[in-house]
Amino acid sequence: MLAAALDVFVERGFAATRLGDVAALAGVSKGTLYLYFENKEELFKAVVRENLLPVLDEAEDIIDGHNGHSADLFREIIFGWWERIGATKLAGITKLMMAESGNFPDLVTFYREEVSMRGDAMIVRMLQRGVDRGDFRAINVRQVANVVIAPVIMLMMWQQPFNTCHVETISAEDYLNSFIDLCLNGLLSQPSPTQPDHGIC
Repeated sequence: MLAAALDVFVERGFAATRLGDVAALAGVSKGTLYLYFENKEELFKAVVRENLLPVLDEAEDIIDGHNGHSADLFREIIFGWWERIGATKLAGITKLMMAESGNFPDLVTFYREEVSMRGDAMIVRMLQRGVDRGDFRAINVRQVANVVIAPVIMLMMWQQPFNTCHVETISAEDYLNSFIDLCLNGLLSQPSPTQPDHGIC
């Protein structure tokens, strides 16, 4: 039932999804669906918890268990996110939240508390690990986390079919490789004597 619900939510969005359509796709009666989920909101929360939280669990375990250089960890986390979420139908959940959040504030609160805040904290911890080990220079890890997160979300939006403004085909692998290179190496061939160091990647 959760697999069917994911398909319908991603295809139609939250507002247009009907529990009867989910039940039909899952091959069960609408009454059966109500035995497990009180309403559409609870069904959506179950879909998020079933599909997104295990990915966060795995990423957190990778960070905690990594013994190598933080640059290798950075690459593993970014490409792991793309393979597990960005390049899959799960990207549609992020699209749904961005498109419909203004109409469903309770869902926004749920998503922020269970997914977004945890994902942000994971990136902060990864960056702080690099700073603590001396792999990364001293930075404002919370601000840099915002800088890291925004481009990968943008790539996900570009890959979604609703995008009509960006006509150029983007290679996700090339994009992510360039993004990682920029974060780890910057643009300058050597530090500029005229520009202050603001502690961003």
